[in-house]
Amino acid sequence: MTLTSPHKLVIASRESALAMWQARFIQSSLQAFYPNALVEILGMTTTGDQILDTPLARIGGKGLFVKELEQALEDGRADLAVHSMKDVPMHLPEGFMLAATGEREDPRDAFVSNLFASLEDLPHGSIVGTSSLRRQSQLQAHFPHLKIESLRGNLQTRLRKLDEGQYAAIILAAAGLKRLGLEARIRQLIPTSLSIPAVGQGALGIEIKATRQDLLPILAPLNHIASASCVEAERGMSRALAGSCTVPLGAYAERHGDEIHIIGFVASTDGSELLREEVRGEASNPEALGQALAQRLIARGADRILAALADHA
Repeated sequence: MTLTSPHKLVIASRESALAMWQARFIQSSLQAFYPNALVEILGMTTTGDQILDTPLARIGGKGLFVKELEQALEDGRADLAVHSMKDVPMHLPEGFMLAATGEREDPRDAFVSNLFASLEDLPHGSIVGTSSLRRQSQLQAHFPHLKIESLRGNLQTRLRKLDEGQYAAIILAAAGLKRLGLEARIRQLIPTSLSIPAVGQGALGIEIKATRQDLLPILAPLNHIASASCVEAERGMSRALAGSCTVPLGAYAERHGDEIHIIGFVASTDGSELLREEVRGEASNPEALGQALAQRLIARGADRILAALADHA
């Protein structure tokens, strides 16, 4: 099949090192498919990048990393925006759509420490840094003797704070460390039995204006079908539970042939209550599979946990 080459494409991206790596990766992928096209990157600073002294859950969630990029799409400064799928709100604003999901990198959380080899090695009272309620709740459930403190900033800032001795260990997404060539910093890839990843973790999403249907065939070669279906199942669970970064929940789906296996959890912030469920089903309707997982969690009391969290918000 011959692909019709665009003349020019502009990619909107956050300006952090990881976001720019992701944008350049998409840029080079598009350049490979369309060698005659001019593919540029528009770097932007988002509200989420500017407010670094407050947990994301308190200032509006991960959508703060997306809004300015959507504005660039809206006013025509960019044709597409590249996001970490774990930062993309479960409901996109009207007039926007996801055009493609890239092949997923390692979705697991990574344990990073200069002093200890694993979570299990941390002494009583050790300070562990994370910006995520999802990670916090699971850490507290499995390791109640640890002290969890907020950690914001880009990946390099977080590593610097660890190296300065502010934390005994920090928890980061393995995908970001691997993409930036920092895999050597990983002391332990945390198994999903201890830390279920964020919805969409490790996958890249490409967002466009819904009116730009002309871009769909151009971006189609970047869509990784297996990764897209797994992420769709995870987002289906989160949507059914009204998930956001203000709610400690996670999901991880794997595709095996025509079947998807998905695990998910909902927890109280302090980890004192953690519900975990899993389902298997046909990959042909991943959204429904995610919803089925949500219903299993609700049957066990997830709605009560979420209502209690909402009351304390």
